[in-house]
Amino acid sequence: MKEIKLKNGIRAFLAPVEGTAATTVLVMTKVGSRYETTELNGASHFIEHMMFKGTNKLPTPSEISRALDAIGADFNAYTSKEYTGYYIKADSIHQKFAIDTLYDMTFDSLYPVEEMDRERRVIIEEINMYEDTPVRHIDDLLESVMFEGNTLGWEIAGSADTMKTMGREEVMKFRDNHYRPSRMTIAVAGKVDDSVEAWLNDTFGNVAGDDASDGYEKFESFKEYDVPPVRMQKKVTEQVHLGLGFPGVSYDDDRAPAMSVLATLLGGSMSSRLFMSVREKGGLAYRINARHSAYEDTGILAILAGLDKSRLSEAMDRIFIEIDDIVANGPTDEEMQRTKQFIRGHILLAIEDSASRAEWYAQKALFLDKVKTPEERIAIIEAVTSEQVQSLAKEIFNKKKMTMSYIGP
Repeated sequence: MKEIKLKNGIRAFLAPVEGTAATTVLVMTKVGSRYETTELNGASHFIEHMMFKGTNKLPTPSEISRALDAIGADFNAYTSKEYTGYYIKADSIHQKFAIDTLYDMTFDSLYPVEEMDRERRVIIEEINMYEDTPVRHIDDLLESVMFEGNTLGWEIAGSADTMKTMGREEVMKFRDNHYRPSRMTIAVAGKVDDSVEAWLNDTFGNVAGDDASDGYEKFESFKEYDVPPVRMQKKVTEQVHLGLGFPGVSYDDDRAPAMSVLATLLGGSMSSRLFMSVREKGGLAYRINARHSAYEDTGILAILAGLDKSRLSEAMDRIFIEIDDIVANGPTDEEMQRTKQFIRGHILLAIEDSASRAEWYAQKALFLDKVKTPEERIAIIEAVTSEQVQSLAKEIFNKKKMTMSYIGP
């Protein structure tokens, strides 16, 4: 891997992958729902959709899709709470075209009013789809109560109301405030041409540099409650969908490696504690998992399950038996070793793909001064001790700071 700085300061990563003829070009920007205002909630996601609706060179959505289809490209975009990414993956002989096209989409999109109005309706249907999908919406509800009072708890896609009311001028101003070189990273992974650095400088490197601020309110601290708050959605379902949230850690927290091990051994695999206890032994759920989501200044450890509604209490008991055991006794040597090997394997499998390797570098570089290679990350995970995991469990599994979400009758 080679890290370079374009002439305007954009960090770019060239990450060759042996044995592939494909190249992924990924452009990421430090913008998402936590950077928005009440009136503009959903603007980052709206902009993501509009990037594919026409540029000066390719003025219509069909011209963009035809040009990319003509080279057999895989292309898409995604918005999170803290970043937005756009990528084109194609035969390596087309990587200059991929760079040029992403540059045009990022800085020369047209945002025609008629396309914006059409896309509003599309996004409103996307919002409806998410709300009708409990397995996904339970997570949104959990983060909304966990980070209540902070934009980190907001919906990425916004609401039907904000989508109907935000104007083109407001959206364009928001875009111009955030799509700046100081807030962007680029990764080119796979079969990387020797001319890529020059191509990047001739396009993205020519954008005027700046020093934009983050412009959002940092998350201060997790509240304590006598009774855990529950964000509920009453819905006729065959299952009860449950979320339990506990304080997590930020990207650069020294405890992040131990958190990765803790979340994985608790509920990150089919041999994890919760999967074995709640599903395999108890037969109480089809889906149960634990995952940690890190953000720039905080994080959340979430336990998510779809449960037999008549046995919710039993499932909760089993979940807390496992949590209490980790707090009291820590993980065993065997599960530490198994968990580390699981994480190692998943990292290595992921980075075989050029798109995943590109995301590894571009996303981390938005928030970290030093981006560790996958191999360096594996070494750090392997150095985590059971004592570190137990100490972290004692700290975060505080029921006074627990929040809950629920979807069901």
